[in-house]
Amino acid sequence: MSYQPYPSSGKPVDQERPPAPPSIQNAVKLMYAGAAISAVSLVISLVTIGGTKDAIRKARPSLTATQVNQLNTFIIALAVVSGVIGVALWLWMARANGQGKNWARILSTVLFGLATLDLFGVLSQPKTALGLIFPVLTWLAGAGAVFLLWRKDSTDFFRPQGRYDPAVDARVKPPSSLQ
Repeated sequence: MSYQPYPSSGKPVDQERPPAPPSIQNAVKLMYAGAAISAVSLVISLVTIGGTKDAIRKARPSLTATQVNQLNTFIIALAVVSGVIGVALWLWMARANGQGKNWARILSTVLFGLATLDLFGVLSQPKTALGLIFPVLTWLAGAGAVFLLWRKDSTDFFRPQGRYDPAVDARVKPPSSLQ
């Protein structure tokens, strides 16, 4: 008995990935929430940045007015860059994890580890209630997302999907027991 290959273009075809399980959908929602929290935190930090010069002068009375201005500008730039990068990372990880990219699940976990270290740094310094709320909320969103990304049904979703290559698979004959 011979097998005729099905006519095709000869290009490998990706198998369609099943829809994301609820755990992945919820993890992605938490990542979008993390992006929103980070964006709101950035806006609030920029709105309240007016007191930064006074805080710099108080912490470092030996600095000249020019040095205070330069340090203030640096702090503002750092806040904007880190805030935009944070929001972008949340959005990127949400999209990639929603598509079942295993590297994104691993990178999300590493980023959460770094966020945990950052939270310890935030907690070790005196903060206002507002300065503490956003880092904790961001960390909680990350903790929930990472927990959901590593559940059993999530792990099944991240398994690599096989590829059908008509140039190879059309020539593969079934085992003799199936003939």
